Amino acid sequence: MILAKDVFSEAYGAIRQNRRRSAITVLGMAWGIATVVLLLAYGTGFSTAIISIFRAYASMQSVGVVGGRTSMQAGGNKAGANIRLTNDDIERVVANVPQVIRITPASFLDLPVSYEGRSYTWTVAGSNAVLPEIQNLQVTVGRFYSAEDMQLRARVCVLGSESKEKLFSGRYALGEKIRINGIPYEVVGVLKPRPQEGGAQNSINRVVYIPFSTMSDFRDTHYIDMIWLDFLGSDYHTVERSLRNTLALQHNFRPDDQRALRVFILMEQLSRFGIISLALQVLLAFIGTLTLGIGGVGLMNIMLVSVTQRTREIGVEKAMGARRFDILVQFLCEALAITFVGGLLGIVFAYVVSFSVGNLTFYSALAQHGEVGDIRLIISPTSVLVSTVILALVGLVSGMIPAIRASRLDPIEALRYE
Repeated sequence: MILAKDVFSEAYGAIRQNRRRSAITVLGMAWGIATVVLLLAYGTGFSTAIISIFRAYASMQSVGVVGGRTSMQAGGNKAGANIRLTNDDIERVVANVPQVIRITPASFLDLPVSYEGRSYTWTVAGSNAVLPEIQNLQVTVGRFYSAEDMQLRARVCVLGSESKEKLFSGRYALGEKIRINGIPYEVVGVLKPRPQEGGAQNSINRVVYIPFSTMSDFRDTHYIDMIWLDFLGSDYHTVERSLRNTLALQHNFRPDDQRALRVFILMEQLSRFGIISLALQVLLAFIGTLTLGIGGVGLMNIMLVSVTQRTREIGVEKAMGARRFDILVQFLCEALAITFVGGLLGIVFAYVVSFSVGNLTFYSALAQHGEVGDIRLIISPTSVLVSTVILALVGLVSGMIPAIRASRLDPIEALRYE
C-alpha cells in the first residue's frame, strides 16, 4: 500500500522530471482560471456600477409619487379624471404608512434666475429640508437649507454645480444673492455634480433648490407636483400598497389603477437590474468555464501521455503490491498538483490585471459626471470561491480519466511494455 507522503512525492517527482511539459500545462490552467476570475470580476463590477448609478440619484429606499389620470371608473366618477396631489396628502401618508422615515412635498417651476446681468431660465425646486437624505444630494460648499429656514420662510437657495458655474464662474457664491423671478434669494450651498444624460439644457445640475415654504412666492402651494419619501426595511410592496390605498381613499380612485397614481420605487427598479446582472454573471461564468475547459483538455492529454510513458513503472508498482486505488490516486494527485499551481498563478495574475486596468469606461461615456458608474474589476471572495470550485471540478475531471486508465493497466502487460 502506498502512503500519502509517497503519493505526493511521486507526483512532485513526475512534475520535476517533465518540467517543460508541466510548465506549459500549468500556464494553460493559469490562463483559464485567470479568465474565469476576471470575467466574474467584470460581472461583479457591472452590478456595483449599476447600484452606484442608482445611488447617485436617490437612496435605495426612496419613493416618488406623482398624480396621474384615472383609467378606471371609481365611485361614480368616469375614467380620465386628473389626480392632483395636495400638501395635505403628506400628513395622510405619514399617518397611514408607518414605514415612512422622511417625506417631503416637491414642486417645480421654470423661472428666470439672474445674477449681475447673467440671466437663465432654470427649474426651481421647492422641497423640505429632508430632501438631501432622500435623493442623496451632496453639498460640496456651504449647507442645505434647514428646518429652521423652512419655519422662518427664509429666502435661501442651494445651487446645482452647473448653475453655480453659469452664474458665478470661479467666484465664491456663498452669501451672494441671486434673483429668482425678481425676488432675492441668498446662496447658502452648492451641490456636488450628479450624473447627467442627454442635453445640458435639461441638466439636473442646473436645478435651484429653495425651501418649500417660500415656493408660495411663485405659486399656490396647496397643490404639489409630487411626493418624495423614503421608508424603513425592504418590503416596498407593502409600502406601495399602503400609499395607493391611502391616496385612493382621499382622491376617489381605485387602488389598483396604476395610471391614477404613479409610484416610482428605486428598490423595485434596482431589483429588475439585479436579475439582469445575475444572468450576466452566470453567462460570464459559463464562458469562463469553457475557456478553463480548454486548459483541462490540455491537462488530460498531458496526463494520458504520462500514463503511456510510465507504463512499465505502473507495472512494477502493481507487481510490488500497489492497488488500483493507489495508482489512481497517484496520477490524480499529479493532475491536481498541476491544477493547484496553475490556479494559484492564475488568481495572482487576475489580481494584477484588476489593479492595473483601473476603471473601465461605462456610464461616463453616456453621461456627464458619470464616473461613479464606470466599471471596476472587483475580485470578490465569492468570485474567487466560485472560480476555485470550477477549477477543482475541471482538474478532477481532466485528471480522473488518465488516472482511471493507469489504474486499469494489467501488470503483466505493463511489464512487457517497451
